[in-house]
Amino acid sequence: MFKHILVPLDGSPLAEAALPAARFLADKLQAMVTLLHVIEKDAPKEVHGQPHLSNSGQAKEYLCAIRREIFAGNDRVKCHVHETAVKDVAASIVSHHREFDHDLIVMCSHGRGRALHLILGSIAQKVIAMGSIPVLITHPDEKNNAPAFACSAILVPLDGDADHEMALPVAAGLARACGAILRLVQVVPDFNSLSGPKTVTSRFLPATTTKMLEIAAQDGALYLREIEDRLASQGIPASSHVLRGDPAGVIAAIPGQSPLDLIVLATHGKSGMKGFWAGSVAHKVCSQSKTPLLLVPAAGTAETES
Repeated sequence: MFKHILVPLDGSPLAEAALPAARFLADKLQAMVTLLHVIEKDAPKEVHGQPHLSNSGQAKEYLCAIRREIFAGNDRVKCHVHETAVKDVAASIVSHHREFDHDLIVMCSHGRGRALHLILGSIAQKVIAMGSIPVLITHPDEKNNAPAFACSAILVPLDGDADHEMALPVAAGLARACGAILRLVQVVPDFNSLSGPKTVTSRFLPATTTKMLEIAAQDGALYLREIEDRLASQGIPASSHVLRGDPAGVIAAIPGQSPLDLIVLATHGKSGMKGFWAGSVAHKVCSQSKTPLLLVPAAGTAETES
């Protein structure tokens, strides 16, 4: 499981919304934590309404204060300031993997509103696009405070693609460490939620399309049940459900219908979101759900942009 967590911070309360998740996972996994601040070249005087940390002395003092306040008594937490000013903060965050050898990045999305897709254009999105290790995205609450983090129920959307099953080992490892249940789900479109070329086909062959979607739902149930049984043999509790409708909308709505603490998705998160899993389903889930989202690089991420 995760052994070293990197937490990029810019000095703002919004960025600090990542800290409860980092603290929770560090305790559960006995993982190291590195609190990172990257000095930004030609940075604005304020970031998210707070004075910008523009020099290394301020940044070191800030990170040490966070360590004392949030991680009191944890001697596995270190602070690091990248003192050479850089223009591309996201690239600097990703490049620190060679230095720290961390295996998880925990950070907050600063985006606001569905129209902005939450992480679209943000440093968090860029880190996902450029990196090759899992990224856990958290969100501030309605008052822009850091919400509490728990991990007792984990949603794992799957679609039958082997690449997207890369999320399963990560979710299973967290389930073991946290005593969580996994909720496996596959969303099969219904006739009215088809998009792209399938919409054209459905107009000419409505009965055939409807039947094919029904068969896909039946196959999905068998597929998920096999995974559920495999997890049970490993001592990991799981449930499985096939749902119908628009995949992104259905997945994003699930946490509002039943208690869930985390969504784990595998993604080809490259090149400005073009590679997000399954036609930007993960991208849309980010924009529609406030539930913490753990994005796991799918196989072939470095080369894939589909």
